[in-house]
Amino acid sequence: MHKILHAQYLAPDIKLFRICAPKIAAKRKAGQFVIVRVTQKGERIPLTIADSDMAEGSVTIIVQGIGKTTKQLNQLNSGDSIMDIVGPLGKPSEIHYYGTVVVIGGGVGTAIAYPTAVALKKAGNHVISIVGARSKELVILESEMRITSDELHITTDDGSYGTRGFVTDLLGNLLNNGRKIDLVLAIGPIPMMKRVADVTRPFNIKTVVSLNPVMVDGTGMCGGCRAIVDNKTVFVCVDGPEFDAHKVNYDVLAKRNRAYLLHEKTSLELFLQQHEDAFRQGMIEECKLPHAQRY
Repeated sequence: MHKILHAQYLAPDIKLFRICAPKIAAKRKAGQFVIVRVTQKGERIPLTIADSDMAEGSVTIIVQGIGKTTKQLNQLNSGDSIMDIVGPLGKPSEIHYYGTVVVIGGGVGTAIAYPTAVALKKAGNHVISIVGARSKELVILESEMRITSDELHITTDDGSYGTRGFVTDLLGNLLNNGRKIDLVLAIGPIPMMKRVADVTRPFNIKTVVSLNPVMVDGTGMCGGCRAIVDNKTVFVCVDGPEFDAHKVNYDVLAKRNRAYLLHEKTSLELFLQQHEDAFRQGMIEECKLPHAQRY
C-alpha cells in the first residue's frame, strides 16, 4: 500500500496527488509515467509523473476523472492509500540545449508537459509555454508553469481567460511573426497535437508529441497502444511515449483511442449506479464491476 500524502482539486474533476513512493522519486525523469492500481481488484492505469520530491520520497500525479477508475481514484484524500504504484516507466524526454523551445499543454496535458518544461529550462533553453483550456476554471498549473517559463501564454476556447482561441492560433502567430523556434513539444488531445504538427511542418521545426492518451496497461503486453510512426508499428508505452510529431499517423491513432469507448461508458455507468451514495458522502468502496479495458 502507498499512502497519499496530499490530495487537492486543481479544477473540476482534476485532482493532484502526492504519493509516497521513494524508489520511484529517486529514479524518475521528465516524460516518464507510473502504473497505478487503486484497489486489489482494480484495473491498472498509466499516469504521467508530474513532479517528485526525493527528500519527501514522493511522486506527484494529476488525475482527470473521466472514467470509472479515475473517478474512483479522485474520491481518495490525504491519508488514504492506493494499492500499487509501479515505475518509472517509458522513455524519458530527450533533454538537450536547443535554444528557444515552445512547450504546449492542452487541458490536463499541461500536467504532462510541466516536468519536461522544467527539465528544458534547467538545460539552459529559453522556454515559451502555451497553456490551453476550454475555460478559465480548467486552467491548471499556471503558477508552476510561470515560474519555469521565460514566457507564458494562456488561451481559452471561450475567451474567459488569457487569449481567446486555441494553442495552435498562438503558436501560428509566433511563427508567422518571425519568431525563431528550435523545438516544439505538444501534449494534449489528439486533434490538438495533429494541428500543432500541421502548423510547424512548413517551418521544418523539430516537433515532439506525447501519445499518452492511447496507453492502456503501460507494459506493451496488451497491444492496446499500437500506433503508426514513420510507417512502422510502435507500442507507445515502451517505445515512447514521445515521438516525432511529423511522423505520427493521427488517423490511426484517433481510431485506436476510440477502440474501447463502449467498454468505458458501460463500466462508468455501472460504477456510478452502484456508488451513487458513496459519491454523495465523499467515500469510495471496493469496486466489483467487470474490468474495463480503459479508464
